[in-house]
Amino acid sequence: MLDTPPPHTPKVASPLRPLPGLIFASRWLQLPLYLGLIAAQAVYVFHFWVELVHLLEAAFGSQDALQKLITSIGYKQTVAITSLNETVIMLVVLALIDVVMISNLLIMVIVGGYETFVSRMNLEGHPDQPEWLSHVNASVLKVKLATAIIGISSIHLLKTFINADNYSDRVLIAQTAIHITFLLSAIAIAYTDKIMSGIAERRH
Repeated sequence: MLDTPPPHTPKVASPLRPLPGLIFASRWLQLPLYLGLIAAQAVYVFHFWVELVHLLEAAFGSQDALQKLITSIGYKQTVAITSLNETVIMLVVLALIDVVMISNLLIMVIVGGYETFVSRMNLEGHPDQPEWLSHVNASVLKVKLATAIIGISSIHLLKTFINADNYSDRVLIAQTAIHITFLLSAIAIAYTDKIMSGIAERRH
């Protein structure tokens, strides 16, 4: 009869010395920052609903709501606009999508940053656990943030091109160059992460 191996006992972490304990506890100083980002996201939610209500009111003929929308998107025409047109609707919808994408970016920073740098949330097995959170680390978070920034920049660039008559050529060229810079930066971050991952795998 074979002897059964003794059950594995989890390793008990030894208490930290005072100075390392203080340094490790300093990660909690980031908590107010994440709470501040939650407050910023609440502001974005409020702004989203204000713009949406104005859009709905303008669709039902409210001139005051229409003028507020035109002012918020920076849309100008030589002829006064008395009703919603396709361009105004498109610019407003793109602005709403922009708010949603920035909100998604905030969620990634808040949840992923807290999980990576502050404390575990113990969401394993939770039905609402984000798929990307199961394998998140500092490198993955950087790549996801870079991708999200590219998406936000694309929306801004599209809004600018739709409303190009209100921008100078210098602004259009600058925004295009900035978007290309974001794109190249994201590619560089992803490539660097791939190289570092390959080096880590070879070491193991």
